[in-house]
Amino acid sequence: MKPKDDKKIAQIFQASLRLVGKKGLAGITMSDISKEAGIATGTLYVYFTGKDELINALFASCRANSVQVSFKGYNPLAPFKPGFRSVWMNILRYRLQHFEESVFTEQCYHSPFITATTREKARQLAAPFYEMIERGKSEQLLKKTDTNLLLAFIMGAMNELVKQTHYSGVPLTRSKINTTFDLCWDAIKA
Repeated sequence: MKPKDDKKIAQIFQASLRLVGKKGLAGITMSDISKEAGIATGTLYVYFTGKDELINALFASCRANSVQVSFKGYNPLAPFKPGFRSVWMNILRYRLQHFEESVFTEQCYHSPFITATTREKARQLAAPFYEMIERGKSEQLLKKTDTNLLLAFIMGAMNELVKQTHYSGVPLTRSKINTTFDLCWDAIKA
């Protein structure tokens, strides 16, 4: 059997991201994806047995990419707030630069397409986020509340900022970034 081509997988993933941005997860078919990717539907089935497998593989790939970028340059031994801001900025930049991926992953979190196994892998990949928040709580810098709630607030605010920026076409200024970070920090700090 011929090995799968990584470039073809990337092509399929990019086509899927574009389509999900236009039609949503439920609105796309394998036929749509093959047309968008410029490959035969039969070829698509060589790579993925169906839409569910493709969506789960793409979600896992997107989560791995974003986590890797999120903690670039983060030093858990440095003071907490500058480290938190560094991770926050990394996430913001990544989501702005990979908007289709952000839309896709947000839809996946609330989707029946994502399997329990894929959700568990995503949870494991998110461990550094939980560790960072727990560190902030243990240093009495963050509110002593449920970590999931703190992360939902942080990511929800950021998701909304990214969508507003993308859909308005108005560039995000340094001032707006700083204000948004300050609002986020003020909401979660102890």
